[in-house]
Amino acid sequence: MFEVFFGGARGGGKSDAVLGEWAAHSQRYGTNAIGLMVRRSRTELLELFERGRAIYSKVNAQFTVNPMRVIMPNGARLTFAYLERDADAEVYQGASYTRVYIEEAGNFPSPSPIMKLMATLRSGNGVPVGMRLTGNPGGPGHQWLRARYIDPAPMGWKVLTDGSGLERIYIPSRVSDNTYLGADYVQRLRASGSPELVRAWLEGDWSVVSGAFFPEFSMDRHVIAPRTLPEHWPRFRSFDWGSARPFACHWWAVSDGSVRDIARGALVNYREWYGMKPNEPNVGLRMTAEAIAAGIKAREAEDPQPMIGVADPAMFAEDGGPSIAHRMMGGGVIFRPADNKRVAGRGAMGGWDQVRARLDGDADGRPMILLFSTSRDLIRTLPALQHDDARPEDVDSDMEDHAPDSCRYACMSRPFVRELAPKPPEDSWDRAFSRASQSAVESWRVA
Repeated sequence: MFEVFFGGARGGGKSDAVLGEWAAHSQRYGTNAIGLMVRRSRTELLELFERGRAIYSKVNAQFTVNPMRVIMPNGARLTFAYLERDADAEVYQGASYTRVYIEEAGNFPSPSPIMKLMATLRSGNGVPVGMRLTGNPGGPGHQWLRARYIDPAPMGWKVLTDGSGLERIYIPSRVSDNTYLGADYVQRLRASGSPELVRAWLEGDWSVVSGAFFPEFSMDRHVIAPRTLPEHWPRFRSFDWGSARPFACHWWAVSDGSVRDIARGALVNYREWYGMKPNEPNVGLRMTAEAIAAGIKAREAEDPQPMIGVADPAMFAEDGGPSIAHRMMGGGVIFRPADNKRVAGRGAMGGWDQVRARLDGDADGRPMILLFSTSRDLIRTLPALQHDDARPEDVDSDMEDHAPDSCRYACMSRPFVRELAPKPPEDSWDRAFSRASQSAVESWRVA
């Protein structure tokens, strides 16, 4: 099998599994076995290297520290490396490996560096090459891992074949797979988070988004079937630029309350254009500003009114030439800079707070933002956003946040503040008592 993803629950023994797989591969092919073991950060890599040292020292393997490498007694060698930046994968493009291991692939927000490492799998000695990945639900790479491995075969164990003819398979990981873990480990996991998070950890449930930034989001409340909206409703668009990463354009109508089930002032997202390579989440189309402008104009051809939009202020920067916004304006697509505040500051209103307020709804509990079910990528990525570990009031910007950013610009362009509940009327007994008291005072004055 060329590509294997072993993923799911914590404690399933995934790290030991890939270390063991390398031991078997190296024993079979000797000096022709050349491997690369990768993690996202150096700290994580050191822990993995020490685990490898503990295992391979029992078979008299040799170790070097710079570079971190294991040399098996038969000459097979495994190098340990970390990729803190996606561009670090370029360093390995000239190398040839028979095995590439990606530990905790969910820490990589984009599959791009992993695909580059896949290109280093080649052998001139008849050794079968392959990639092995491990990962848990959640993390910056949750979406692309789920799209590539989980969604096509949610139960796993099904061989998939892509356009190149290469085979891949998803092997589910469960805590119960690791018989060396005691009941106390499971108890500690159960005490560590919400029921949804614990379910993801224990069962490897990829439908659970651990640490969701917007737990208010609900498919039932916020997603509606496409319908014809009143032509007189104000309309505008929001846009987040992307080239190597996806761009996101969303079209919105502002309700005036004339439709019974849509609150007055609610934003209705009725169209989406997301510039992502097919089946490659977080990978952009690299379209020019002019081509995107032409695509926007074509999609607006049948809208009842001309419109302008709000876009990331970075698009208006000029650096030795016309800005992206200016180039799109040449194609008849006009934007103004969006309010790009992500989190609230002193005297300021945060964009994510605006999104949350609209998801939460008005005083009657009616949502103030609605998405047509055709807005697939906003529906896919908004509920998947997670908190930034270093700045909990912000989202983890390493995740696929382009469509949510566009949504944030839209919300900040139409600030929403929930109206206070009206003051309840005075009780009739209180009013009667007040009138009686006033009458008594007047009678006393006359007397």
